Amino acid sequence: MKVDILSLFPRILEGPLSDSIIGKAIDRGLLDVSITNFRDYSTDKHHNVDDTIYGGGAGMLLQPQPIVDAFQQTQKIAKKNGIPKGRVILTDPAGKQFNQHIAEELAKEEHLTFICGHYEGFDERIKSIVTDEYSIGNFVLTGGELPALVMIDAVSRLIPGVLGNAQSAPGDSFSDGLLEYPQYTRPADFRGQKVPKILLSGDHQKIADWRLKESLRKTYLKRPEMIDHSKLSKDAKRLLAEVRIEEEKNNNLI
Repeated sequence: MKVDILSLFPRILEGPLSDSIIGKAIDRGLLDVSITNFRDYSTDKHHNVDDTIYGGGAGMLLQPQPIVDAFQQTQKIAKKNGIPKGRVILTDPAGKQFNQHIAEELAKEEHLTFICGHYEGFDERIKSIVTDEYSIGNFVLTGGELPALVMIDAVSRLIPGVLGNAQSAPGDSFSDGLLEYPQYTRPADFRGQKVPKILLSGDHQKIADWRLKESLRKTYLKRPEMIDHSKLSKDAKRLLAEVRIEEEKNNNLI
């Protein structure tokens, strides 16, 4: 996958993109990431990329020209290398909330471009080149670099070959609409806290049932709005009913 990032602050991005799983994916040629400082495309003699807001208002607004020109140049390079335009993503608090399903959708693309904002926002005309607007939550950050990194991380790990274990991504929280079940490693007894006996039994079916039930329990207790009853299997509905009874007993509700 080709990823282009348009940003005023490339150094915020360079470190995280060169380390860990993403860095290894880049080294192995599974991911090709280019960062473009759109200040380099400013036609202003002082290389300014922002200006005051028409109609008044606090702060400065990013101008369309540097961003659009930078984008068009990255597109020329991509086209020359046989890479399609792909999706152009604006990191914007007003955008649709990013989630695992969107990450899975974006992971199928050959080319993604992220536009990272700063200051008071963008000139609305920048959106003429945008295909998608995404937010990572209902809060305000100083710039779009961190949201872009979050999205790139979520998407990259879904690209075949990026994760060492092919089963890692499908088993993650949110992939099946539920939070991930509790997991344990050695020692089996850590200062009196013991691993559930079922996980040491070697009975794969019982372990699978336990994991589904605990996944349902965690989701029921922490993110109940995520449970879509219409998509639950008959066994999952049965286990969820057991979870509800057990939790009600634990809370002395019955």
